[in-house]
Amino acid sequence: MTELNRRDVFSWVSSGLGTAALATLLNGDSAANAASVPSQADDPPPHHTQKAKRAIHICLTGGFSQVDSFDYRPALEKLHGKSLLSEQRPDVFFGQVGLLRKNDWEFRQRGDSGLWVSELFPHLAEVADELTVIRSMFAETSNHTPATFQQNTGFRLNGFPVMGSWLSYGMGCETDDLPAFVVIPDSRGVPAGGSINWSNGFLPAQHQGVVIRSKGEPIDDLFPASRRPADKEAASRALLAKLNQRHLEERGTSDVLSARIRSYELAAKMQLAVPEVTDLDGETAATHEAYGLNGDQTADFGRGCLLARRLLERGVRFVQLFAGGAFGSPRINWDGHEDMLRNHSREAGRIDKPIAGLLSDLRQRGMLEDTLVLFTSEFGRTPFTQSASNEVGLGRDHNQEGFSVWVAGAGLKHGMAYGSTDEVGWKAVENRVHWHDFHATVLHLLGINHERLTFYHNGIRQRLTSVHGEVVTPILS
Repeated sequence: MTELNRRDVFSWVSSGLGTAALATLLNGDSAANAASVPSQADDPPPHHTQKAKRAIHICLTGGFSQVDSFDYRPALEKLHGKSLLSEQRPDVFFGQVGLLRKNDWEFRQRGDSGLWVSELFPHLAEVADELTVIRSMFAETSNHTPATFQQNTGFRLNGFPVMGSWLSYGMGCETDDLPAFVVIPDSRGVPAGGSINWSNGFLPAQHQGVVIRSKGEPIDDLFPASRRPADKEAASRALLAKLNQRHLEERGTSDVLSARIRSYELAAKMQLAVPEVTDLDGETAATHEAYGLNGDQTADFGRGCLLARRLLERGVRFVQLFAGGAFGSPRINWDGHEDMLRNHSREAGRIDKPIAGLLSDLRQRGMLEDTLVLFTSEFGRTPFTQSASNEVGLGRDHNQEGFSVWVAGAGLKHGMAYGSTDEVGWKAVENRVHWHDFHATVLHLLGINHERLTFYHNGIRQRLTSVHGEVVTPILS
């Protein structure tokens, strides 16, 4: 991350758009500048008692293994090396069904709750009493890109708004100098589908996620390449505003142009807000250590987690953190087809300590009382190996039939597991939870009735949960 100090900030203020930003903040009505950005929804929340005001969504790209992390299946060790006994032939992504393989990491019961967590996540195991694990998730596809779309939008096709955009549209923002919806991609690459994963879809354009990087320049082109006199910069912005307004009046309402005008206004304010929020040097040494900023393996994702907390503190509504990038060679995500032990050890080693540090920090600051933390992946992995021959291989294939996610924070029963897969962890069989149910539950905790948060598009009232979705009430406190 770019190092920032007071001299940098005053330098930016004295030139370029920073001058316009400062003028906006100083000359505008102070009460208006402090006010939140309101909801655009026809039926704005809260629709009922609101337990959470904001959320962090941690997305593990590639599909992490539930049977090696949060879904302890003792039968797997007994059946290791045997064939899956089922009347249904597994329909797996690569069509290679090997023998059952026991978990590669030891499970133990953790904390006062006795929640089963494996050694894959030793630091998360220390905060197990904060977790609410759903062990009975299922999806409709085992193809990464449409599965990731469904995780974010409820639909397997692109073109639909992601959950962060729905929350921006429905709840607005608690600040007017930062976006309501911020995305922090993995510094190694973006997930399959790229920016579609934070698209506003058919919602007004201003609700698209805004990327802020945890490493390097936080935002491209936020500051001018060269200094310009303050009076010329202010005059050019004033002229641009007049031209935009005239264009809008002559051609009628334009969602794209309105969003562009809003983006210019927001960019000016962000020139002051972004340097401050992304400057992590002011955090204590203990905080840096807790988030793993001092470790070579954990520093990258740790910066993202700490930045996420700072964004929420300053009024951002929804922050999405991606752990894992695109597919290909080398594979920089959780897609452990060839060697689970090597793949998952590397990826978990990057995020385990930072996420545990985030949860502890939120709890210590009192923020976990009204914040949701979501930890998901597009699907899980098979309890049998991916092998063309009849042997126990090293990798596991995609598994849409049953997998685990966890949530933590406001309005939840903590230190518990909900639902179950079969004895080997292949299919969700008890209290099955679809993505529509998951989304309905998240919205419920944020004070939103998922059937009432709608947007009229193509002749129907669209919503995040389509025409489905049931709130998973047994996990609510």
